[in-house]
Amino acid sequence: MILIAPGAHLAAMQTNGLRLIRPEGEERLKIPVVASPGDVDWRNDDVVLLTMKTQQTAAALADLKVANPDAVVVCAQNGVANERMTAEMFRQVFGIVVNLPAMHLVPGEVITHAVGKGGILDCGIYPLGIDSTVERIAFASEKAGFSARPDPAVMRWKYAKLLTNLVNTAQALIGDVPAFVDIVQAARREAVACYEACGVDFASASEVKERNRNVYQMGNIPGISRSGGSTWQSLARGTGNVESDYLNGEIVRLGAQAGIPTPINATLLTVMNEAMASGVAAGAYGEQQLLARLGLTV
Repeated sequence: MILIAPGAHLAAMQTNGLRLIRPEGEERLKIPVVASPGDVDWRNDDVVLLTMKTQQTAAALADLKVANPDAVVVCAQNGVANERMTAEMFRQVFGIVVNLPAMHLVPGEVITHAVGKGGILDCGIYPLGIDSTVERIAFASEKAGFSARPDPAVMRWKYAKLLTNLVNTAQALIGDVPAFVDIVQAARREAVACYEACGVDFASASEVKERNRNVYQMGNIPGISRSGGSTWQSLARGTGNVESDYLNGEIVRLGAQAGIPTPINATLLTVMNEAMASGVAAGAYGEQQLLARLGLTV
């Protein structure tokens, strides 16, 4: 295994390894890490896992295309745009549904509160099918401590995961306050209407609940509580960019395609862009202010 990482994250791991903190304790993983795909001595059987946020995918793919034009690429990312983008440049493309409670707030450090399995990493060919590569990825993921199943229709699960990720922008803005529930429900109603109008197949809530049942539990790490989701973490790290355009933005695009209004998801995008431009801290946007902007004031 070789990691590719930018900036401070790269420097921290090259100096001290990757610090992994879990309820069972912590360890330093000494994994080779480089700055770009051009620094890798590629082998014919290598598989590339994309784990960056979608707003960083295009640049990563461009670098990879130069270094390894025949790469086998696996999109272990939220949203549904990464596979489309990758398929425009590479012949062998796979998708992974990522469901795990990880936090990355400090360079060179990853925290997970998961006990039991580390999470769910089901995999399939994009757009449909399974093959020996999928089975190899699932086997490796299971061996690493995750629950991973080959799935010939992996994108229907990624569209279902997108519904859960619509919470990310609101949570990053206002945190887990009471209004959060109303906002999330409104955003999801728009999304489901768009899915149905566009003929998008997605796993049902009952299917998702059954798949997630008893896979992992949330454990305790002394002095470290579980913070917000991945978008909250991006805002907290001060990255200057978040993934909302490929989460709520995907629903806005589907709505435009189907002629269905998506004011909740569109406004969440607008407010997030304003918040980033003005330097609002994670969870610090006013609850009532956001409700008013969304037209949900009771």
